Amino acid sequence: MSLRIGVDTGGTFTDLCAFDELTGQVHVRKVSSTPDDPGRAIIQGVQELLDQIGGRNIGEISYFAHGTTVGTNALLTGRGVRTGLITTKGFRDLLELGRGRRPHMYDLQADKPEPFVPRDLRVEVTERVRHDGRVETGLDPNEVRAVVRDLKAKGVESIAVCLLYSYVRPEHEREIGRIIAEEFPEAYVSLSSEVLPEFREFERLSTVVTNAYVGPVVAKYLARLRSNLADAGLKCLPHVTQSNGGIIPFPTAEELPVRLVLSGPSTGVVGAAAITAAAGSPDIITFDMGGTSSDVSLVQNGTPKVTSSMELDGRPIRSPMLDIHTVGAGGGSIAWIDSGNHLRVGPASAGAFPGPACYGNGQEATVTDANVVLQVLNPEYLLNGQLKIDAQASHRAIKAIADPLGLSVPEAAQGIIRVVTANMARAIRVISVQRGYDPRDYVLVPFGGAGPLHASRLATELGINRIIVPETPGAQSALGLLMTDIRSDFMRTKILQVTPESSSGFSQVFAELTDQASAWFAEENIGEDRRSLLRRVEMRYAGQNYELPVDVPDGALDEESISSLIEAFQRAHDRMYGYSARNEVVEAVTFRVQAIATVPRADLRRSNSEGRKPEGAIIGYRDVFLPEKADYVPCPVYDRSKLDVGHRVAGPAVVEQMDTTTLLLPSDVCVVDDLRNLVIEIRRSTSE
Repeated sequence: MSLRIGVDTGGTFTDLCAFDELTGQVHVRKVSSTPDDPGRAIIQGVQELLDQIGGRNIGEISYFAHGTTVGTNALLTGRGVRTGLITTKGFRDLLELGRGRRPHMYDLQADKPEPFVPRDLRVEVTERVRHDGRVETGLDPNEVRAVVRDLKAKGVESIAVCLLYSYVRPEHEREIGRIIAEEFPEAYVSLSSEVLPEFREFERLSTVVTNAYVGPVVAKYLARLRSNLADAGLKCLPHVTQSNGGIIPFPTAEELPVRLVLSGPSTGVVGAAAITAAAGSPDIITFDMGGTSSDVSLVQNGTPKVTSSMELDGRPIRSPMLDIHTVGAGGGSIAWIDSGNHLRVGPASAGAFPGPACYGNGQEATVTDANVVLQVLNPEYLLNGQLKIDAQASHRAIKAIADPLGLSVPEAAQGIIRVVTANMARAIRVISVQRGYDPRDYVLVPFGGAGPLHASRLATELGINRIIVPETPGAQSALGLLMTDIRSDFMRTKILQVTPESSSGFSQVFAELTDQASAWFAEENIGEDRRSLLRRVEMRYAGQNYELPVDVPDGALDEESISSLIEAFQRAHDRMYGYSARNEVVEAVTFRVQAIATVPRADLRRSNSEGRKPEGAIIGYRDVFLPEKADYVPCPVYDRSKLDVGHRVAGPAVVEQMDTTTLLLPSDVCVVDDLRNLVIEIRRSTSE
């Protein structure tokens, strides 16, 4: 058992990466995704990958990790289960009322998303806990039994429970959970005090309802995949990645599916951070461009930025997650003309089927078709011949866009690239400029099947001077699954005024969370030598409505360390908002502990030059349309597998490999480093 396999399911392709612990080799495979049953593509891809590396047996797999979009897709498409809600009397309509904000400030006709639980399935129980934990009105078990029976009669499959101030005193929710287990044992149950023991009742309610809505879908998918893998001969316990970049065993994930919302893209960020830190560039912006979307994230000092909340399709979700921003800009994003006769791209995507026109099934013009017309992409095949390309179909699709705009086909194709580049640049400014970081201080790290193809133009748009393309960018998220640890998060809201004398209050809360983490370690059979904890506290000025996270160092907390936390908060506030108010009272709000269990991971092995010349890697020439030249220009095409450490390639040029294509623009200079990354220097002062 010497194989470690990571599988990432995307909208168009399912990527697989295997690390052979005996030889140190990394093997990559891509297969078309099967949206109707993602597990089918996984089983197929695993078998093809094992055949590719010499007819290995699935029983040789010692570690299996999976990144999935099943939960996210169920949320976006409204394909969760029929869900009921039990809440405190008087709060039945909170799920629909929300915060009272319009989805779009200046659009008076914009509708809020339909709640996952309709009003007739939202029921109230008589109980009341005050903010300090004092019970004003006790829970009536008979009333609870009646509402549970009513929900069962109405055909719900899942029940969310969210009581006011349950994060302070969870006993009432636990009693409801016990009664549901007696009256309706087959129901999937989500308690807000377990899913999100934090304040802000609407966000907590929205999160626990989301967890209940997709819980059975995710649980059934993971259970079915686990069974199918076992039937195929897999002996190890499979793991799935969470939004926080860590992994957890399938059975654990089945209980908290809301933590899998960013399951797919998170490990790509983790893997990129590890690779570039080893390459001496710990400050990066990751750019993951797949078939349907682009995901961007900022990494500082080798550590990905984290956040505790996001909105998905207008619904707030609070859960520990990497700070990843997503836009509908992928290789399959469809180009279209709006009512003002302007060219637009996305967010609609051709997906895995029918896919871009050049794949042979679709007819609409996509970003991939534009790249085929420009001949940046191989106009005959991709994936080392696994995927045949119909260049004429791309030409016809782009022409349908070009003619109404009065453009030539190459001009329209380049226009599509310009628009999608601008969309991606806006996404990067959200996670950088809008949060106090200058993208020019960072290295751009593109991955995904289309990331390296667009990286140079995107870097120019943002003023970034260096790009690092990993060795297997098309399967970076799958490789990242082999470079991350098991993680679980524990949190609690307790509002404390922060002064040097408040160290005892801090210590008490962190001790309680540490005890929960220790219990989790024991439950997962994780040895002492593999355990570590990360502590964080969210702070604000008294009276503010939102907090900023501050890392808490290891060890005992005293007056000096609390003073350091206050100073760290002041610096964070100054960076985010441009000022700090050092005379204002500072409050601690939510305390967090992340439990980390290290696992064996794929090694980053350095290579030496074999002394060959880079010209030996040229496999031909191709006319590529370059707007800088306003024409098609003959460009050398390099086989990346034949490029050695130290090789220097000057643009314009194309570098092809099985899982992606990298475009070097005129004046770009690329050097292969000893980790076999392509390090590209951007040496031009004007942007296209």
